[in-house]
Amino acid sequence: MTLTISLTRKIVPALLLAAFSVHAAPAPQKPAAQPKLVVVLVVDGLPQEQVTRYRDQFGQGGFRRLLEQGAWFSDAHQAHGITVTAIGHSAVLTGAYPYQHGVIGNNWIDPVTKQSVYCTEDSAHKYIGEETKPDDGTSPAKLRVTTLGDELRYGTGNQAKVITVSGKDRGAILLAGKTGTAYMYMEKTGNFASSTYYMQQHPQWVQRYQAAKPQDRYYGKSWTPLLADSAYVNDARDDIVPAKPGARNTFPFAYYSDSGSLDGDYYSRLKSGPFLDELTLEFARAAVDGENLGRNPAGVPDILGVSLSAHDYVNHAYGPESKMSHDHLQRLDRMLAGFFADLDKKVGMDNVLVVLTADHGFANVPEFNETRGVPAKRIDGGQLVKDLNDHLAATLGVDKLVTTFSLPNIYLDYALAEKNGTSRVELEDAAARFLLQRDGLAQVYTRTQMETGAVATRMDTLMRRAWNRQLSGDLMVVTKPAWYFGKGVGGTSHGTPYTYDTNVPLMVYGPRWIKPGAYGQYAEVVDIAPTLAHLLRVRQPSASEGRVLTEAVK
Repeated sequence: MTLTISLTRKIVPALLLAAFSVHAAPAPQKPAAQPKLVVVLVVDGLPQEQVTRYRDQFGQGGFRRLLEQGAWFSDAHQAHGITVTAIGHSAVLTGAYPYQHGVIGNNWIDPVTKQSVYCTEDSAHKYIGEETKPDDGTSPAKLRVTTLGDELRYGTGNQAKVITVSGKDRGAILLAGKTGTAYMYMEKTGNFASSTYYMQQHPQWVQRYQAAKPQDRYYGKSWTPLLADSAYVNDARDDIVPAKPGARNTFPFAYYSDSGSLDGDYYSRLKSGPFLDELTLEFARAAVDGENLGRNPAGVPDILGVSLSAHDYVNHAYGPESKMSHDHLQRLDRMLAGFFADLDKKVGMDNVLVVLTADHGFANVPEFNETRGVPAKRIDGGQLVKDLNDHLAATLGVDKLVTTFSLPNIYLDYALAEKNGTSRVELEDAAARFLLQRDGLAQVYTRTQMETGAVATRMDTLMRRAWNRQLSGDLMVVTKPAWYFGKGVGGTSHGTPYTYDTNVPLMVYGPRWIKPGAYGQYAEVVDIAPTLAHLLRVRQPSASEGRVLTEAVK
C-alpha cells in the first residue's frame, strides 16, 4: 500500500506537467530588431495604373523586387480632394490630412495679406551658396504638425538622422519635417543644396559632391527609348499631344542650352527626363555615405527620404499614356534596382525597410481622352473667375465680390456683400448656382457647407479633408472627371478627387518585418506614418489619422 501511494505521488504530477506542456501557449517570440535604415521613396506623379500596366516589362531588382517580395496595396489612395505635390508629400510622413497639417496646396492665399504664398517659402531663410527668390522653398514653417522623422528624432534624443532629397524643394522639405535635413535641386546651377533653416554651411560630403559637378556630364546627351520599338506599341501616338511652342513631343530629347554653355537653361531642362532622377539617387547615395545612414553609432534607426520629381514633369508634358512616360518609368525601374543593390552593399537590405508611394496620380491628356470618346477639356480658371464676378455684379448689384482665387479655392468678400444687403449664404448660393451651370464643373462646396461638416458621399469626405478653416477658400470647385484647370494646348495635370488622381502605389518591403503579398484591402497614404511608427516603436506624428497596416506586418 505504501508503495502504491509513493508511485501515485510521483506519477500524477508528472502526468499533469506533461498535459500542461501540451496545451500551454507557445512562448512569445522576440520581435525583430528595428530597421537600421528606413528608405521612403516618393515618385512624383505616378498613378497606380502605370505600375500595373507596365509591370511585365520591369527588370529585376527595382519595382519587381517591391511588388514580389514586399507588400503591395493595389487600392491605396491619397485620400484628400486636392491631389497636388505639396499636399501629397505632406501626407506621407505626417499621416495627416490638409485640414490639420495646413498645407492646402502648392500655393494658396494668405488670409492676412490676401497674397499668394508658396507652401515652403520662408523669407527668414536662404539657400546655402545659391540664389534665393522670395517665394523659393526654404523651410517647413507652414507645416503645422510633426512627421515620423520628428518623432523618431524625439524618441532617440535627436540621435537618429533624417535626411531627405528631391528635385523639388517641397518634395524634400515636407518629408524632412521640422527636425530633419532637406536638400533640393537648384535649377540655376544643377547643385543639390540645403537652406539656412537647417544649417549655415554644408557638410564636407556635400561640398565634395558639388565640387565634382556630376550634373554637367549630361550636356549634349540625349534621352532615347530604352526598350525596343515593339514595347511601346500600345502607347498613345505622339501626334495626339500638340507640342508646346519651342518644345518637342517625340524622341529623342537633347539636353543643352541655347547659349551653348553650362547655364540655368541647361540645368532647368534636365528636370524633364530621367537624368534628374539619376542625379537625385546619386545624391542619396552620397548622403548614405556622408552621414553613415543605417550605421548610426548610437544604434538607432535613420530615415532617408527620396522624392523623385522627373516623372511628374514628364507626365505634365506628355501624359501618362505617352511613350515618354512609359519609357521614363522603365528607366526609373532600372535606377531603383541599382540603388537597392548599392544599399545592399553598404547597409544590407536585410537591415533596410523600404516604402514606395506617390504624391498623386494623373489625368490623361484631353486630346487622348477625346479619341476614346471621353469628354475632356481644359478650363481657363482666370476666365471662369472673371465670368463669376461679372455675373454676381449683374445679379447682386455689387462689383468684385470675388476677391481672389487659387483654384480650386475661390475667395469671396462677405463684408462687401452684407454691406449691400446680401447675406453670406445668399452670396455663396448665387455663386454656386452660376458655377454649376458652367461646362466641365461637377460640384461646388461653400464655406457654410464645410463648416457644418455635412458629409454624404466619398467626394464630400475627400474635399472636407482638403479644406482648412483658416486658409481655404469660401468656395471649392470640382471639375467633372477628365477635365482640369489649365489653358493653352498640350499636356495634362492632376488635382481632383477622382481615382486617376488619388490611386497611387503603396509598397512596403522589409523581409524581417513585412509579409509579402498583393493586398486588396483599402489603404491610404496616411497609413504609412503610423505603420512605420509601429515598426520603429516610436510615437505617431501629432495629427496622424491613418491606421497600422497590420495585415502586412509580421
